[in-house]
Amino acid sequence: MGVITTVGLTKHYRTGSVGRRGGAPVRALQDVSFDVREGEIFGFLGPNGAGKSTLIRLLLGFLHPTAGSATVLGLDTERDSVAIRARTGYLPGGIALYDGLTGERHLDYLAELSGREPVLRGALCDGLELSARTLRRPIRDYSRGMRQKIGIVHALQHDPELAILDEPSEGLDPLMQRAFYDILDDRRRAGRTVFLSSHVLSEVERVCDRVAIVRAGRLVALEDVATLLRRRKRRVEIRFDGPAPDLSGVAGVMELTVGDRLAAFALEGDPRPFLAALEGAPVSDLMVEPARLEDAFLEYYAGEEAAEAADDEPVDDPAHDSRAADVAAGGRAGSSR
Repeated sequence: MGVITTVGLTKHYRTGSVGRRGGAPVRALQDVSFDVREGEIFGFLGPNGAGKSTLIRLLLGFLHPTAGSATVLGLDTERDSVAIRARTGYLPGGIALYDGLTGERHLDYLAELSGREPVLRGALCDGLELSARTLRRPIRDYSRGMRQKIGIVHALQHDPELAILDEPSEGLDPLMQRAFYDILDDRRRAGRTVFLSSHVLSEVERVCDRVAIVRAGRLVALEDVATLLRRRKRRVEIRFDGPAPDLSGVAGVMELTVGDRLAAFALEGDPRPFLAALEGAPVSDLMVEPARLEDAFLEYYAGEEAAEAADDEPVDDPAHDSRAADVAAGGRAGSSR
């Protein structure tokens, strides 16, 4: 059994005012099935409104599915949500903190609620450059990036078996993003599992072992990141000191444009036929643009209208918690909730 397993997971929200029938339901998630393996960093990728946060709230038991089922750490998300939250670290998107507390007191408070020792706090604060002086300041004085750092420490300080992180690098500057990626690498080496929801393509490509791509609430791809990248087209540009060889019949060469001592094209699949075709050619310069996860993402979303995206945060559903409530509920993982 996977650390996370979903089978036909579906969530529909009604429309209209609370307690009154509206129009057609909003299909936030539709028949989503996948599994997350122990010790991997799993990316759940999609634009805002695709259903990412809805899925996370279902996994943690904050919402109940319309259909289908899910287990987390072998526990049923509907029957065992309190036990799941006790064993899971959670960072909600758009985290809300208690402004009247210092950073240190906030972390202490959430550690007390979880019932587990913050064994990783020191290392996490060092990695994210949260000094003792900074932690003694009230959170009301913190920048957006500093608040995000507190959220990351909160989610990971008790060394959870599973960390569920919703847009974790939001608000971090490039240096702190790199420090955060190092933390995720440490979690992987320690055998812990991370479920990471993001719309930042470079982030998913950098840290994840596998990625699921969701579009308008439906799962459209589930692949190893390396496999997904191998399938993407790479842009190639070659300059020659003499006549360009004929590349029109070479396997994998597509969208070929030939100019004066210049050839530009897309290369798909195995590059060896292309390299063999260049043998003996008067090449003066060669540029191969690496395959990017962004290309895969755009391919899956090509032609989609923005209106087709599922509403990830309906405001009229009584079961839908605010972001501030999310973080408070996450902190009460080991409480009587």
